[in-house]
Formats: sequence, C-alpha cells, structure tokens
Amino acid sequence: MGHELGQGPTARPDGPTAVINGDLLSEDPIVRLVRDRRLVSAEALGRALTVSAESGEPFQTVLNRLGLMPEQALAAAISDSTKLPLIASSDFPPHRIAGAVPTASFLRDARVMPLAIDNGRLRLAMGDPFDDFAAKAIGFMFGCAVDRFVALPSDIDAAVDRIYGVSDQAVDDGDSIADETDVERLRDLVSDAPVIRAVNRLIADAVELGASDIHVEPAEDRVVIRFRVDGVMIEQPALPPSMRSALVSRIKVMAALNIAERRLPQDGRMRIAVRGNDIDLRVATAPSIHGETVVLRILDRSNLALDFAALGFSPLLTDKLREVLARPYGIVLVTGPTGSGKTTTLYAALSELNSGARKILTVEDPIEYRLPGVVQMQVNPAINLSFATALRSFLRQDPDVMMVGEVRDLETAQIAVQAALTGHTILSTLHTNTATAAIARLIDMQVESFLLSSTLNAVLAQRLVRRLCAVCREPYTPSAAQLGALGIDDAAAGPFYQPKGCDSCRFTGYDKRIALIELLVVDDAVAELILKQADTREMARLALARGALSTLLTDGIAKLLAGETTFQEVLRVAVEQ
Repeated sequence: MGHELGQGPTARPDGPTAVINGDLLSEDPIVRLVRDRRLVSAEALGRALTVSAESGEPFQTVLNRLGLMPEQALAAAISDSTKLPLIASSDFPPHRIAGAVPTASFLRDARVMPLAIDNGRLRLAMGDPFDDFAAKAIGFMFGCAVDRFVALPSDIDAAVDRIYGVSDQAVDDGDSIADETDVERLRDLVSDAPVIRAVNRLIADAVELGASDIHVEPAEDRVVIRFRVDGVMIEQPALPPSMRSALVSRIKVMAALNIAERRLPQDGRMRIAVRGNDIDLRVATAPSIHGETVVLRILDRSNLALDFAALGFSPLLTDKLREVLARPYGIVLVTGPTGSGKTTTLYAALSELNSGARKILTVEDPIEYRLPGVVQMQVNPAINLSFATALRSFLRQDPDVMMVGEVRDLETAQIAVQAALTGHTILSTLHTNTATAAIARLIDMQVESFLLSSTLNAVLAQRLVRRLCAVCREPYTPSAAQLGALGIDDAAAGPFYQPKGCDSCRFTGYDKRIALIELLVVDDAVAELILKQADTREMARLALARGALSTLLTDGIAKLLAGETTFQEVLRVAVEQ
C-alpha cells in the first residue's frame, strides 16, 4: 500500500526557513519535528535556523554540517513521525529505472531518487518526505502515483552521482588544466558544487564503511577509487575521467596543499565533519602517468580506542606491559610494518602514564591524534626541526615521559639513550619484523651495546589481523595441515571458526581488526645477551625459555582458539614462510 502525505499544515513551504528576532516567519515540518520532539537544544535549533536562513541551505543539511544532529538520527525521527519506511544505501538501484530521465541537478536539489516502479507505482526515496512539490513533479515525469520512503540525503546524493553522473556537464580535463598559468581556472573548477559533493561523499562513504584509507588513482579512462577496509583494498564505483583534475585539486585545496605543483609529492592534513563527528585526514599526493594519485588516511577520533584490551592485548600481556611502563626510566619500543597500529599502541601507553603528575612531551610526524594533557610537536624538515632536534630541546623542558614518533637514525637513538640514562621514560617506534630484531637494528645503527643493555626496558612487535564477525562466524574442522602449520597437535583444542558473511559485516565475514602482540621484556639475562651482541635467534630462545618473551604466534593461536580470528590470518602474519 502506498504512502501519500497530504497538503495542508504538513506541506513544506517554499524556500528556507526564515528567522527574524528569533520568530519563525514560516515553519518547515522538519523544523517543527525537531522542536516538538526536542531533538536538539533550543539554542542549537536557533543557531541552525539562522544559518539556514542566511545560507539558503536546507535545515537538515545545516543540522548535520554544524554537528548538531547526525543525519541518521534525524532520518530515523522523520521515519518514526511519518510512519514511512527508512531505507539504507544498499536499497538504491544499481542503474537508472526505465521511464523518464530527470536531470541530476533536479534530483540533487530536491533530494529525491527514483527506486523502482511496482504495479504502476513509483517508489521514491526522499530526504524530505514532506516536500509535496518534489514528489508530484517526479510522479508527473514518470506518469505514476508515488510511494514515499525516507532516506539519508547523503545516500541520495551518492546515488545520484553514481547513477546520473557527478555533473550534468562534463568537467573539462584537458592538458591545459595542468598548465600552471591556468591555476585560477582550476580554483574556480574545484569550487563547483558537484566536485565538492563528490569529495564529501567519498569521505563519508569511507568513514561509514570503517575504512582506514582512501585511494584515488587516476587511470586512462576513469578515476579508480579504492578503500582499505580491515586491511583489504575494496574497489568502489569509478568516477569519470572528466573528474580527474578537479577531484584531486579539491582535495589539495582542503588539505592546504599547492594545487599548481603536480610534479612533486606533497603531504598535508585536513578536518571534516562527517555525520556529526570530526574526522581528521592525512593527505599524501604523488605524480603518476595519468595524473596525481592521492591517499587519505582516515583518523576517526570517535573510534579511537586507547585501551590495551580493546587493541587486542591479553590480560597477561597488559599486566606485563604495565609493569614495564611503571619503571622510573628506560626505553620502550614498538615495532612493526607501516599500518600495524604502532602509534595507537604508543598513545594507549601515554594514556596509562598521563595521570597529571607527569610532564609528557611528544614529537611526531605527523601528529595523528590530539591527546589532552600532553604537549605535542610535529617535525618540520623545512626549518630543520627533526626528531633529534626536538628530542634535544625536550630535555631542557623538565619532562618525565617523551614519545618520539620513530627512531630513524643514530643521532635520535643516541639522544633517546642519553635521556633514558638521565631518568626519563622514552617511547618510540622502529621498523623491524620481530622484537629481538629491534635490538640488532639499534646495534647496527652503532648504538653502544652496553648503553642499550642498561636502558632498554621492553620491545613490543605487533601485526593487525582481521577479527571474525561475532554475529555470523561458523564453526568448522581444520585440516591436519592447518593444525600442523601452527603447531597445534590436538584438533579438539577448538572449536575453530571461519567467516561466513552477513548484513552486520557487509558480507565479508570480518568486523574490524585486532592486534597480535609479541612482547620482549628485557631482564638481566636478556640484558647480558644484548651486551654480548648475541644472535637474535639465540636471544629469542633464551627469552622464551625464561618467560621474558611471548611471541606473535603464541598470541595468534590464543586468539584463534578464542574464536577471534582465523587460521589464514594467523598464518599470514605470525608464521615465517
């Protein structure tokens, strides 16, 4: 049965809501809904109305843009009020439906999207189901009665861009656009509404999927868009080649980069509000044969878990690490490849130490998250502000704890060792595969072994593996080869689980990632081996026998037996090939 909203008091007035001296001259039904249900404070409502009147933006858009109310919550309230179904982005059609072809600009302005025609009735997604004019106009185009459905305006924008094109007129992307004399023209181009919407929608989609990175990769005949979700690259609908320069330039403008420079890589950062949450993004551009590629690292502070248990530390490992952090001085290193969560682990350690009784300083490249109560500095090679320079200056500021983003060279390593010797706690990262290999790496940097043995407290190595979806995981019996590869003798040690796929995990079988941890605690026996510059394998054997080392494999098997991950994931990161 169709859903029709009548005329009269629920019909949407023309134009934006106007406010003079706090009085509504004309009231939008959505404004009345928000006010009557007290979905936001009176102050926030007045602010949104004022901005809507001054900017001409829809009230819904202003609420979300100002972070006053997530559009998902408002859409749910509209659906509840009107008794119209609320649909998800997955309910939108993959292609245009047969019949009339409305212009993309009309669909965007009206925030509507035709979904399907069933039994002579048009199913219509609407950001504002009170808009009788838009519903009747679309019904007239298709010659059908209209059934209205509530949808998120951002989902409608994305569907219009995907199905009807990002712009009604192709954006010129000829070679002349790369000419530095045409920079002003490019500035005008990136301010076009379709380009702005495309970039905002790209970021919103990635955040909604829980992606860690967005990859924009220009090709000869399209712009390839890929998201990294739970460590795996997932290709998204491509954009037309006409969007290539405008899209990249828009991102560069948002990140305060030089849009005229396309020959050299650039790095920047920006912040954007996505459905009420502030999202920080690290932006890296690089030239390629078909134009500049862009990678945006998403730093969602609302999802930042600065808790060892949430990161994947077992209670035993958490206790050991806390004992190490409680020591009055010394160095704690976190190792692993890029993207393995090293910085997040360091932030969790800083949170443990950030009691207010300690002076904590950090030098990072770049600063990924802001930590209250911590003085944070970013390196700047352009003015010769390196890790070593910053660390040296920190020693004159009476710190208790210092975090160095990475030990990259001998100078930084030597200053860190000297700081530890003079009663400071130093936290840092290093790029090695195992905990014991970090010791060999520092000695290879020419750090004196007798200094290292007396200042190094612990080395933590970590990798990220995909976590099984708790909703749909299913038990299975592993093969003898799988058990043997991990050194598990008893097939009854399980139960073991494998991915299946459901709505909750977007049919991937996995939900986010969890860390596998290897922790080497430097005790007297390990310190003696460091002093002797012993082989890393010998050091690992001794530490393992003494209980001073817990390996990635051990932690991986524990998480496998707990049903948190799979054989394939543990084999991928914890077993030497």
